[in-house]
Amino acid sequence: MNPPTATGSTWAFDAIGTTWAIDTADPLSSIARDEIAALVECFDREWSRFRDDSTVSALAQGRAASVPAPSDADAMLSLYDELDAATAGAVNPLVGEALARLGYDARLTLVPSAETEPAPAWRDAVSWRDGRLSVSTASIIDVGALGKGRLVDLVLDVVRAHVDGDVVVDASGDLAACGAPVRVALEHPYDPTLAIGVVTVTDGALCASAINRRAWGDGLHHVLDARTGAPVRAFAATWALAETAMRADALATALFFDGGPELAASWNAHWVRMRTDGRVEWSPGFTGEVFS
Repeated sequence: MNPPTATGSTWAFDAIGTTWAIDTADPLSSIARDEIAALVECFDREWSRFRDDSTVSALAQGRAASVPAPSDADAMLSLYDELDAATAGAVNPLVGEALARLGYDARLTLVPSAETEPAPAWRDAVSWRDGRLSVSTASIIDVGALGKGRLVDLVLDVVRAHVDGDVVVDASGDLAACGAPVRVALEHPYDPTLAIGVVTVTDGALCASAINRRAWGDGLHHVLDARTGAPVRAFAATWALAETAMRADALATALFFDGGPELAASWNAHWVRMRTDGRVEWSPGFTGEVFS
């Protein structure tokens, strides 16, 4: 997804393994930047499976079976319940172990170490109540299906508390905007110099996912079907528009599977997706443009 052109001030930085850009009419103050940096660090320290000192790593490595629940636990894991139901189990936050087997592990070895296996039945293994996040056995929680979108929403809230006017928060494919409409190109998953269409985002979010973004080896990438533990094959890229980046991010994942379009319709959200053979589908009422 090609980022919009900034018309004011842009603050660019790297966080959670990707590049961010925050566009505002006036430069963000040092206070605002420090608050955003602290927010991102806290989120990463709680949810990153790539950090040995994170909350989810403590659960994965068996150092703890129960930890204080991060403030985002209910918002994100409750949404996983909806994704799980809508996709008949294809989206599951315990897919982290399957990703690790394929080489997308905490140390990014990018070398498969074992055959694919289905992810565990996560609602039997994970619970969050009474302020605690618990697992029944050591489990790798991976919130990649919606976590970056959640963080985009949180960063946007901080920015809006410090500045007036138009704001765009772009985390390399997960974007939220308020104020003036933002026209965004939909990047072709097989050629980043091309776009398959354009869409305008107004006071909402647009998130994308593609099999070329985090890919390694022969046919290996980060979008897995939790029911098999294997990378998806039918779709190459998805784009979803929703009120929040977390929901748009969640839909961008769900759209790789049957049930994704129906979930989007229930949320009154719109989408585009490209099959691996190049065919493109989009939701009824989609107001952007898809090129022929």
